[in-house]
Amino acid sequence: MADLQTLDLLGRAIPFSDEGQGPAVVLVSGAGQGVEYFAPLAHSLVEEDFRVVLIDSRRDSDPNAQELAGEVVGVLDHLGVADAWVGGHGFGGSVARFVAHDHHDRANGVLLLGVEGSAGTEVAGSSAPVPEGLPVLVVQGSDDDVTPPANGEELLSAAPGLVSIVTVDGGGHLFPHTHVGATAWAIEDYLDWD
Repeated sequence: MADLQTLDLLGRAIPFSDEGQGPAVVLVSGAGQGVEYFAPLAHSLVEEDFRVVLIDSRRDSDPNAQELAGEVVGVLDHLGVADAWVGGHGFGGSVARFVAHDHHDRANGVLLLGVEGSAGTEVAGSSAPVPEGLPVLVVQGSDDDVTPPANGEELLSAAPGLVSIVTVDGGGHLFPHTHVGATAWAIEDYLDWD
Protein backbone atom coordinates (compact mmCIF):
# COMPACT_ATOMS: atom_id res chain seq x y z
CA MET A 1 0.00 0.00 0.00
CA ALA A 2 1.13 3.54 -0.67
CA ASP A 3 2.19 5.62 2.30
CA LEU A 4 -0.65 6.90 4.43
CA GLN A 5 -1.00 10.68 4.18
CA THR A 6 -3.20 13.15 6.02
CA LEU A 7 -5.03 16.14 4.62
CA ASP A 8 -6.04 18.89 7.02
CA LEU A 9 -9.39 20.15 5.77
CA LEU A 10 -11.27 22.69 7.88
CA GLY A 11 -9.61 21.42 11.05
CA ARG A 12 -10.30 17.77 10.28
CA ALA A 13 -7.39 15.38 9.58
CA ILE A 14 -8.39 13.04 6.74
CA PRO A 15 -6.20 9.94 6.29
CA PHE A 16 -5.77 8.78 2.69
CA SER A 17 -3.40 7.00 0.32
CA ASP A 18 -2.83 7.44 -3.40
CA GLU A 19 -1.03 5.11 -5.77
CA GLY A 20 -0.91 4.05 -9.38
CA GLN A 21 -1.53 5.65 -12.74
CA GLY A 22 -4.56 5.58 -15.01
CA PRO A 23 -8.29 6.03 -14.47
CA ALA A 24 -9.00 6.93 -10.86
CA VAL A 25 -10.89 4.66 -8.48
CA VAL A 26 -11.69 6.10 -5.05
CA LEU A 27 -12.61 3.71 -2.24
CA VAL A 28 -13.98 4.96 1.09
CA SER A 29 -13.58 2.63 4.05
CA GLY A 30 -16.60 1.33 5.90
CA ALA A 31 -17.43 1.70 9.57
CA GLY A 32 -14.64 0.39 11.79
CA GLN A 33 -12.21 -0.02 8.90
CA GLY A 34 -9.22 2.04 7.89
CA VAL A 35 -7.61 2.45 4.51
CA GLU A 36 -5.40 -0.56 5.32
CA TYR A 37 -8.48 -2.75 4.90
CA PHE A 38 -8.47 -2.01 1.16
CA ALA A 39 -4.69 -2.43 0.69
CA PRO A 40 -4.82 -5.86 -1.04
CA LEU A 41 -7.68 -4.76 -3.31
CA ALA A 42 -5.90 -1.49 -4.12
CA HIS A 43 -2.73 -3.40 -5.00
CA SER A 44 -4.66 -5.63 -7.39
CA LEU A 45 -6.32 -2.65 -9.09
CA VAL A 46 -3.01 -0.76 -9.37
CA GLU A 47 -1.53 -3.83 -11.07
CA GLU A 48 -4.27 -3.42 -13.71
CA ASP A 49 -3.27 0.21 -14.36
CA PHE A 50 -5.73 2.05 -12.16
CA ARG A 51 -4.95 4.98 -9.90
CA VAL A 52 -6.43 4.07 -6.52
CA VAL A 53 -7.20 6.61 -3.81
CA LEU A 54 -8.20 5.16 -0.43
CA ILE A 55 -9.96 7.44 2.06
CA ASP A 56 -10.65 6.71 5.72
CA SER A 57 -14.23 7.35 6.86
CA ARG A 58 -13.62 6.62 10.57
CA ARG A 59 -14.62 9.35 12.98
CA ASP A 60 -14.62 9.89 16.73
CA SER A 61 -18.26 11.00 16.64
CA ASP A 62 -21.29 9.83 14.68
CA PRO A 63 -20.34 10.16 11.02
CA ASN A 64 -22.51 12.01 8.55
CA ALA A 65 -22.21 10.48 5.07
CA GLN A 66 -23.12 13.70 3.29
CA GLU A 67 -20.48 15.72 5.17
CA LEU A 68 -17.90 13.00 4.56
CA ALA A 69 -18.72 13.20 0.83
CA GLY A 70 -17.48 16.78 0.90
CA GLU A 71 -14.25 15.58 2.52
CA VAL A 72 -13.79 13.00 -0.26
CA VAL A 73 -14.09 15.80 -2.82
CA GLY A 74 -11.58 17.81 -0.76
CA VAL A 75 -9.07 14.97 -1.06
CA LEU A 76 -9.72 14.73 -4.82
CA ASP A 77 -9.15 18.49 -5.14
CA HIS A 78 -5.92 18.18 -3.15
CA LEU A 79 -4.70 15.40 -5.48
CA GLY A 80 -5.83 17.14 -8.67
CA VAL A 81 -8.25 14.34 -9.58
CA ALA A 82 -10.99 15.83 -11.76
CA ASP A 83 -13.22 12.75 -11.85
CA ALA A 84 -13.21 9.17 -10.65
CA TRP A 85 -15.21 6.02 -10.05
CA VAL A 86 -16.21 6.49 -6.42
CA GLY A 87 -17.02 3.58 -4.15
CA GLY A 88 -16.82 2.07 -0.74
CA HIS A 89 -17.71 -0.78 1.54
CA GLY A 90 -20.96 -0.59 3.55
CA PHE A 91 -21.10 2.90 5.07
CA GLY A 92 -18.25 3.95 2.75
CA GLY A 93 -20.56 3.12 -0.16
CA SER A 94 -23.21 5.42 1.28
CA VAL A 95 -20.58 8.18 1.38
CA ALA A 96 -19.75 7.41 -2.27
CA ARG A 97 -23.42 7.69 -3.22
CA PHE A 98 -23.51 11.19 -1.70
CA VAL A 99 -20.32 12.12 -3.59
CA ALA A 100 -21.94 11.05 -6.85
CA HIS A 101 -25.22 12.79 -6.03
CA ASP A 102 -23.93 16.06 -4.58
CA HIS A 103 -20.85 16.35 -6.81
CA HIS A 104 -22.22 14.67 -9.94
CA ASP A 105 -19.55 16.09 -12.25
CA ARG A 106 -16.78 14.45 -10.18
CA ALA A 107 -18.12 10.88 -10.42
CA ASN A 108 -17.92 8.60 -13.45
CA GLY A 109 -19.97 6.02 -11.60
CA VAL A 110 -20.36 4.30 -8.23
CA LEU A 111 -18.81 1.06 -6.94
CA LEU A 112 -20.70 -0.33 -3.95
CA LEU A 113 -19.01 -3.19 -2.10
CA GLY A 114 -22.01 -4.35 -0.12
CA VAL A 115 -25.01 -2.05 0.14
CA GLU A 116 -26.32 -0.62 3.38
CA GLY A 117 -30.05 -1.22 3.75
CA SER A 118 -32.47 1.67 3.75
CA ALA A 119 -32.31 1.82 7.56
CA GLY A 120 -28.51 1.86 7.44
CA THR A 121 -28.42 4.73 5.00
CA GLU A 122 -30.34 7.09 7.26
CA VAL A 123 -27.89 9.87 7.91
CA ALA A 124 -29.01 13.14 9.46
CA GLY A 125 -32.58 12.60 8.30
CA SER A 126 -31.88 11.68 4.70
CA SER A 127 -30.93 8.44 2.97
CA ALA A 128 -28.05 7.93 0.57
CA PRO A 129 -29.46 8.65 -2.90
CA VAL A 130 -29.04 6.70 -6.10
CA PRO A 131 -27.10 9.15 -8.28
CA GLU A 132 -29.24 10.05 -11.28
CA GLY A 133 -27.87 8.97 -14.65
CA LEU A 134 -24.67 7.36 -13.33
CA PRO A 135 -23.88 3.65 -13.55
CA VAL A 136 -23.69 1.74 -10.27
CA LEU A 137 -21.86 -1.55 -9.79
CA VAL A 138 -22.83 -3.52 -6.71
CA VAL A 139 -20.37 -6.22 -5.69
CA GLN A 140 -21.81 -8.25 -2.83
CA GLY A 141 -20.94 -11.33 -0.85
CA SER A 142 -23.41 -14.21 -1.13
CA ASP A 143 -23.05 -14.91 2.62
CA ASP A 144 -22.90 -11.30 3.86
CA ASP A 145 -25.16 -10.94 6.90
CA VAL A 146 -24.35 -7.25 7.57
CA THR A 147 -24.98 -5.85 4.08
CA PRO A 148 -26.95 -8.80 2.68
CA PRO A 149 -27.54 -9.41 -1.04
CA ALA A 150 -31.20 -8.40 -0.59
CA ASN A 151 -30.00 -4.80 -0.15
CA GLY A 152 -28.33 -4.86 -3.56
CA GLU A 153 -31.44 -6.37 -5.12
CA GLU A 154 -33.53 -3.59 -3.56
CA LEU A 155 -31.23 -0.99 -5.10
CA LEU A 156 -31.47 -2.74 -8.47
CA SER A 157 -35.27 -2.58 -8.27
CA ALA A 158 -35.06 1.16 -7.54
CA ALA A 159 -32.84 1.88 -10.58
CA PRO A 160 -32.91 -1.12 -12.94
CA GLY A 161 -31.30 0.68 -15.87
CA LEU A 162 -28.35 1.93 -13.86
CA VAL A 163 -27.50 -0.78 -11.32
CA SER A 164 -25.57 -3.97 -12.11
CA ILE A 165 -24.84 -6.69 -9.55
CA VAL A 166 -21.97 -9.16 -9.22
CA THR A 167 -22.17 -11.66 -6.36
CA VAL A 168 -19.01 -13.11 -4.84
CA ASP A 169 -19.82 -16.73 -4.01
CA GLY A 170 -19.01 -17.62 -0.42
CA GLY A 171 -18.16 -14.05 0.47
CA GLY A 172 -19.14 -12.84 3.94
CA HIS A 173 -19.24 -9.21 5.01
CA LEU A 174 -15.47 -8.80 4.69
CA PHE A 175 -15.40 -10.17 1.13
CA PRO A 176 -13.43 -7.18 -0.32
CA HIS A 177 -10.58 -8.28 1.96
CA THR A 178 -11.06 -12.06 2.00
CA HIS A 179 -12.02 -12.49 -1.67
CA VAL A 180 -9.72 -9.90 -3.23
CA GLY A 181 -9.36 -11.62 -6.61
CA ALA A 182 -13.09 -11.99 -7.20
CA THR A 183 -13.76 -8.43 -6.04
CA ALA A 184 -11.00 -6.92 -8.18
CA TRP A 185 -12.06 -8.96 -11.20
CA ALA A 186 -15.66 -7.73 -10.88
CA ILE A 187 -14.49 -4.10 -10.82
CA GLU A 188 -11.96 -4.53 -13.64
CA ASP A 189 -14.45 -6.41 -15.82
CA TYR A 190 -17.20 -3.84 -15.24
CA LEU A 191 -14.89 -0.93 -16.03
CA ASP A 192 -13.69 -2.92 -19.07
CA TRP A 193 -10.12 -1.91 -18.45
CA ASP A 194 -8.06 -5.06 -19.02
